[in-house]
Amino acid sequence: MQQAINLAKTIKDEIPVAAIIIKNGEIIASAVNCKEKSQDVTGHAEILAIRKAEKILGRWRLDDCELYVTLEPCPMCAWAIINSRIKTVYFGSYDPKYGALGSKIDLRKLINSKTTVYGGIMEKECDEILKNYFKILRENSSQ
Repeated sequence: MQQAINLAKTIKDEIPVAAIIIKNGEIIASAVNCKEKSQDVTGHAEILAIRKAEKILGRWRLDDCELYVTLEPCPMCAWAIINSRIKTVYFGSYDPKYGALGSKIDLRKLINSKTTVYGGIMEKECDEILKNYFKILRENSSQ
């Protein structure tokens, strides 16, 4: 999770969320949010990391992989995670508005998902990154 946090800290002009996919203890893919930069609604860190991992492994099934992400996945990302068969998800900050792996809803309950989820991993550090981003955004918009 520390590597995802370090990556999230590098993000500018986007909601600072980073995702890392690990297979056999090695990072095979990483990504950050780039929805604004790419003007692509699917430009979430999790989606981009999944696409990279699929390319690297040459398959869409990621059932031998783990995902670390600094914010609880939204419904779009959670569904992609479930459908790619990612074995385990570790996330930092809970998302009470859009979290789809337990906070607001749990999409795993809709199907027979074997994805295991652990939330609140290094939560304080992940929360701080998001709070700082939104604080700066509010300050800039009030000027």
